[in-house]
Amino acid sequence: MTILSILTMILVLAGLFFFLAGTVGILRLPDFYSRLHAAGKCDSLAAVLMIAGLAIYNLDPFSFGSLLVSAKLMLIAGFVFVTSPTATHAITEAALVLGVKPWQRKGRKRP
Repeated sequence: MTILSILTMILVLAGLFFFLAGTVGILRLPDFYSRLHAAGKCDSLAAVLMIAGLAIYNLDPFSFGSLLVSAKLMLIAGFVFVTSPTATHAITEAALVLGVKPWQRKGRKRP
C-alpha cells in the first residue's frame, strides 16, 4: 500500500464516521434546530473529507489530467464547505420566521 492509499482510506473513513455521527444526531436530538445543527456540521465536514479522499485517490497514476480532476474535486469540496452552512443558516432563519419553537426541558423555567 502506498502513502496515498493510506491517506485516502483515513479521509474516507473519517468522512463515513462524521456521516454516521450526523445521522445519529438527526435521530436522537429532540427538536428541529438541534437536528439541523447536527446535520449541517457533520454532513459538511464529512463531505469535504470524503471528496478530499477521492481527490487524493485520483492522484495515484500522477499525470496532468489527474491533477486537474483532483483540483476540480477540491473546488467542489470548497463549494460544499461554503454552501452547506449557508443553507443551514437560511433554513434555520426560515423556521424562526415561521414560528417553530425551540425545545425546552419540561419543569424548568428560562432565566
